[in-house]
Amino acid sequence: MPKTPQLTKLDIAKALRPGSREEQKRREERVRSSFFDTVRRALRHIPFIEDVVASYYCALDPETPLATRGILLAALAYFVLPMDIIPDFLLGFGFTDDIAVLWAAFNAVRDNIRPEHYARARAALGDLQNEDRGGA
Repeated sequence: MPKTPQLTKLDIAKALRPGSREEQKRREERVRSSFFDTVRRALRHIPFIEDVVASYYCALDPETPLATRGILLAALAYFVLPMDIIPDFLLGFGFTDDIAVLWAAFNAVRDNIRPEHYARARAALGDLQNEDRGGA
């Protein structure tokens, strides 16, 4: 059986570096363009997907502190990239590195994710599930 790459604490720390304002802007554009497509693929693989979607809304909220936005955008950009340490297309393993990075980011900034971010996340996830069932 092939050995899957292990994500180290150093890998996670590198993935969560906020980066410059220019880098954050590039990450935000990347995240906005493919976040919900990635969420659709990850729904059954990430047990805390509501937290991930709430993190997305937190990262896009102009009221969120800049450092928090940077950490979340870094983690979410890692999440939407199809080729990372463990490519997302590897069934059963593809989202394990994303889970580690997202969980680390979420735990670092959870106090900044507000109830309104969760409300938007629940609404968005409800819409995605309705779409999957063939609803409007």
